[in-house]
Amino acid sequence: MSTRRHYITTTVPYVNARPHLGFALELVQADTLARHRRRRGDQVRLVTGTDDNSLKNVLAAEAEGVDVRTLVDRNANAFAALRAPLALSTDDFIRTSSDPRHRVGVERLWRRCAAAGDLYRKEYTGLYCVGCEQFYTEDELVDGRCAEHGTAPEPVTEENWFFRLSRYADRLHDLIAGGGLRVEPAARRNEVLALIAGGLRDFSVSRSHTRAHGWGIPVPDDPDQVVYVWWDALGNYVTSLGYGTDDPAYEQWWVTGERRTHLVGKGVVRFHAVYWPAVLLSAGLPLPTDVLVHDYLTVDGRKISKSGGATVDPVALVDAYGTDAVRWWLLREVPRVGDADFTRDRLVARADADFAGGLGNLVHRVVTMVHRFRGGAVPALGADRFAVATLLEVCGAAPGGIDAALADHDFRRAVQAAWSIVEEANRCIDATRPWELARAERQGNADAAERLDAVLAALVTACRVLGDELQPFVPEAAARIAERVTAVDGVLPPTRPLFPRLGAP
Repeated sequence: MSTRRHYITTTVPYVNARPHLGFALELVQADTLARHRRRRGDQVRLVTGTDDNSLKNVLAAEAEGVDVRTLVDRNANAFAALRAPLALSTDDFIRTSSDPRHRVGVERLWRRCAAAGDLYRKEYTGLYCVGCEQFYTEDELVDGRCAEHGTAPEPVTEENWFFRLSRYADRLHDLIAGGGLRVEPAARRNEVLALIAGGLRDFSVSRSHTRAHGWGIPVPDDPDQVVYVWWDALGNYVTSLGYGTDDPAYEQWWVTGERRTHLVGKGVVRFHAVYWPAVLLSAGLPLPTDVLVHDYLTVDGRKISKSGGATVDPVALVDAYGTDAVRWWLLREVPRVGDADFTRDRLVARADADFAGGLGNLVHRVVTMVHRFRGGAVPALGADRFAVATLLEVCGAAPGGIDAALADHDFRRAVQAAWSIVEEANRCIDATRPWELARAERQGNADAAERLDAVLAALVTACRVLGDELQPFVPEAAARIAERVTAVDGVLPPTRPLFPRLGAP
């Protein structure tokens, strides 16, 4: 087994409501990266979880008329339950309100930063957006409203603990500009560098116990304050590894692991690419190596969110159309940069075109021809490859294309690298016309028989490569493809439709 270790995380979402398709995008992207790296021989740890200690959760519970623990447990369980319908290969799931690893790690992180002289207490008046759980200045608002949520922040005055973020501006700039902390895509990296160049202000890292309604982790040695939810939540990336305990996982994955990758949405870039690295610098801990940023899913141009009114239930989508169709749309349709508008019609159209009409049709055609012309036995891929050289070259190039695309955090390009095999295999069938070669073979043409063997062998090889390379993207569909082109007792299984059409015929 490889000694190269790759630690991959998603953000931990608030649990003020049930999960939506926007977070499913992040989960599927992270899972695809994890599966891909495992297939390439790396050791991988994939972690997700929930941010339970938010004021948003408290306010949602009050609005619903239930206690906070009831609401948090119910919705956190719904996030944990995404594992099966989305076919996730997660290794761990952490809840910030109840996992025994978390509080001790947050407390240790706090004390390390305090020992570095980076925490101080002062009275502060500011504009607070509950949706972002963040203070804003007037110049950061758009027409007096939070750009992310479209709501007017509320004025708040209280005495809190502050973190000396300003102390780390130069080091953060140099790390990000020099690639020591990789932020992708470039547009987001430039956004972070501009934020740093504009001047970093120290930020509040605690809230009064009263305003937090008593919900959250108490500040060490100051029980009248609770730890700011973002400080609390960001800590999960190390507390889930046992930071603050004797668990060797922290050393294995965070300290000595080769890659530490966070997948995040564009709305939380500053927390992950500025606040979190600064806290780690203060505490004397290693930084993440990669912050990979995705844009949003929208419905009719409105961002999908739990509280904004535009939401899509990923579990309901899977129940209606299947895991493969949902994962495929998220990976095939969402661009590396720019928002993507979701509709059920688009999901169905993409699944029917690519699964029923593309992958399914190709595998069905190939297996049918092998049974019809060779009794189900796959010919050997011999030296005479004159009719299929281009197809075999595409098959050989696809893994490298997928590697390069995923290294750039470009899932759509990675899918296209795999899809190039489908396109070339169909061109090969059209160019070589195996049915005509079979007719010539029956008429005694030995050259046609040799060419038919070469074509069928190459087509089966292409389908097998597809089944292999698609595994990180659509593991269930990939397994079905692999099963259809794997010989049993020297013969391929009988052909039958691989993917049903989801839309009207």
